[in-house]
Parts: sequence; C-alpha cells; structure tokens
Amino acid sequence: MVSILQTPLLAVSLILASSSPFRKEVLCKLGIDFDVVSPNIDESRKDGETPEQLVYRLAEEKAGEVAKTHNGLIIASDQVATLDSGIRSDDVILTKPHTHENAIKQLQKSSGNVVTFVTSLTLLNTNTHNIQTIVETFKVVFRVLSDQQIDHYLKKEQPYNCAGSFKSEALGISLFERLEGNDPNTLIGLPLIQLIKMLEHEGVDVLAN
Repeated sequence: MVSILQTPLLAVSLILASSSPFRKEVLCKLGIDFDVVSPNIDESRKDGETPEQLVYRLAEEKAGEVAKTHNGLIIASDQVATLDSGIRSDDVILTKPHTHENAIKQLQKSSGNVVTFVTSLTLLNTNTHNIQTIVETFKVVFRVLSDQQIDHYLKKEQPYNCAGSFKSEALGISLFERLEGNDPNTLIGLPLIQLIKMLEHEGVDVLAN
C-alpha cells in the first residue's frame, strides 16, 4: 500500500501485471508494496504493426486483463528489441532466444550494430478508468564481438529468456560499446522515471511511502 498525496490517510493497491521476474525486481527499487498478477493474453504481433504499436497495445491489454479481476493502480509493460543494421528495423525484432544456438545467432547479428529496445508502460486506475501509456526507447551499441567471446558469454550467463540474448544488469554490460537512453531501467523492462511521474498524476508520492 502506498500513500496518496491529496488524502494521506487513504491508500491504494498497486498491482504489477507481469510474469517477468526482472520487472518485479526493478519495481522493488521504489521500496513500495505491490502485488504481482500474471496477465494471460495473446502477445502475437499483428500484420503491419510497428514495434511501437505492438508494445503500446500489449501493455494496455495486459493492464485491462488484470483489471477484470483486481482493483487499484495496475502497472503493465511490454518490450521488444529491434536490430538497426541498415535495413528497416521494424522488420527485425529480436525475441527471447530460448536456446544457445539461437542466442549465438542473435549476438552475431548484434555485434558491431545498434539494438533499440522499445518499451511501453501503462498505468491504469480501475476506479476512475484513467489510463496513461507511453513508449520509451533505449539504444545499445554493441562492440564487435568474436564468436569465442559470444560463446563464452552465453555459457557463463545463459540469458536464454532475455530479449536480445543478454542481461544488461550483469555480465552483458561487457558486450556494449555504449548505452543511449534516459533511464537504464527501461533497458531491463520497466521505465521507473516515467512510472514515478504517472503515479504522481494519480496522487501517489513514492517518497512519502
């Protein structure tokens, strides 16, 4: 429960609509109480849908699905990684590799190139039906990597459930030339700076918790 600015004696439930342990870990940084509910939706990309349109839609659908059974402020997010390699990045989405072989192929493509993480964030107030949604990008410029370096990294960290085949908060940082973005939490999957602003619009001050 977190305190409300306008009426400090009241409280509101915060719910993270996600099955991602990484988003849960990021949200814990704010030191506020929240529940976690995994939304069950079809996350397939529609024909002609850009990465921005895809994550925007999925974040709102996740929040709406959880709102069917829970009340409060529902936080939802979605993320895709796109490879900027001189062709239309809209058509090159890097998914979770799931296997060592797929991860090798992804990192070989990313080597020496730029990967853009497109992350959406939705905050839905089930009492007022007010919904806020934004999309934020974060760029990762990869070093030129040898096949040996890629193989060594993957065997050591095994990031097979991570879009782009790396964990930026761990050894994955060694793969990068530089990072470009406003909030490093966006890269992990939950833009906290934007979330704090959204919560303030709902009268919630995380610093007053």
